[in-house]
Amino acid sequence: AKTLLLARMSEGESIPILRNIFHNTLVFNKGIAFGLLKEFSSLFPPLTILTVGLILSYIITRKGGHTLTNISCGLIIGGAIGNLIDRIKLGYVIDFLDFRIWPVFNIADSSITIGAILFAFTMIGRRTSR
Repeated sequence: AKTLLLARMSEGESIPILRNIFHNTLVFNKGIAFGLLKEFSSLFPPLTILTVGLILSYIITRKGGHTLTNISCGLIIGGAIGNLIDRIKLGYVIDFLDFRIWPVFNIADSSITIGAILFAFTMIGRRTSR
């Protein structure tokens, strides 16, 4: 999807899919969530690599663990690596999903968010079941 959008759209251009509900809007995000902290963009690739390493270490030291926890970690790692590839290759992350009530984001962002929420629920569930 990103390759197609890059080939056919310019930055800031928006194409309505469902007018005023969902658009494809091309944004080059040099920051983190919602474009924050753009001035620290050079720190994001090493921090992403460190974070992925810590999550992998967590998974390995747990030796199996809970399936939902593993899925949540996989979603976070997959999303982080997806955005990391953009940052290394392009110097920014390509965002394009625009629901008009939320800042423009991408599939990797969704994966990270869903993974983090799922991880939090598994940790809360683990604490309440003790």
